[in-house]
Amino acid sequence: MSSAPIGTIHHVELWVPDIDRAAAQWGWLLTELGYQPFQEWTGGCSWRLADTYIVIEQSPDMLAEPHDRKRPGLNHLAFHAGDQAQVDALTAAAAENGWALMFADKHPHAGGPQTYAAYLSNTDGHEVELTASNPVELTHPQVLTIPPLSSTRFDGTRSRGPPTAPTGAPPTRMR
Repeated sequence: MSSAPIGTIHHVELWVPDIDRAAAQWGWLLTELGYQPFQEWTGGCSWRLADTYIVIEQSPDMLAEPHDRKRPGLNHLAFHAGDQAQVDALTAAAAENGWALMFADKHPHAGGPQTYAAYLSNTDGHEVELTASNPVELTHPQVLTIPPLSSTRFDGTRSRGPPTAPTGAPPTRMR
């Protein structure tokens, strides 16, 4: 692999209850998005695109509870999926490859009127968002006003702006 820019994702690892089923479902999708098979071992495999790879693994350390995108943790993975026609083609082929369209009543604008995307869920409950590269043209563009960030300080008082450390406390460093 080449020297990737700092901050780009190196890899994502998803634990799955059935490696064969997951390999078929994820393999179809990732191959369609341009990923290539990368690694394979007993209980796992991965696909790579440029400097990033995605792993699926049936780990012996996995808990019995199924994945639930609505619990704390990973909700979904979002992929650039080409133009609107490519998103439509992937959506049309998704069902025969183990993926179900979510939010069908709002498709392809479930993310809002300015987006064009398909939200898919597989048998194990993992969600992906396939986003079109050409945004939808709005006939009446909306201006989005974002209020200033308001947060709670360490001492419990409210402030505008990012949280601050208590007076006299050393700055926090990333490790």
